[in-house]
Amino acid sequence: MEKLSETTNALNWFEIPVTDVQRAKSFYEKLFEINMQPIEMMDMEMVLFPSKNPKSGGALVKSPNHKPSTEGSIIYLNGNPDLQIVLDRIETAGGKVAMPKTNINPDTGNMAFFIDTEGNMIGLHSVK
Repeated sequence: MEKLSETTNALNWFEIPVTDVQRAKSFYEKLFEINMQPIEMMDMEMVLFPSKNPKSGGALVKSPNHKPSTEGSIIYLNGNPDLQIVLDRIETAGGKVAMPKTNINPDTGNMAFFIDTEGNMIGLHSVK
């Protein structure tokens, strides 16, 4: 039997629950200076994060099964080259910093948490 690490990425897809798709789209576009693509699929409103690797993409999703929360699983979005740049945009975009930039260790880099406009706890990671 092949092990997961030998066959694919551990992360395949992520979905961040939202209640207001346009507000959430605007928030994440401001934070990461990106353009996100809206789509509808299987009775869900979705907005796709840009991704060069389809094996690890994700989206903002509004549906009856998606409920924003600060509890449960936490995803870490890429804050490279320095997550402080993203943290500095959070409050002006409508979110809240929940944990400031914190060094994990010299080899692993830094992490932080924020609450998005929908009430989700999201992590950031960067090498600096």
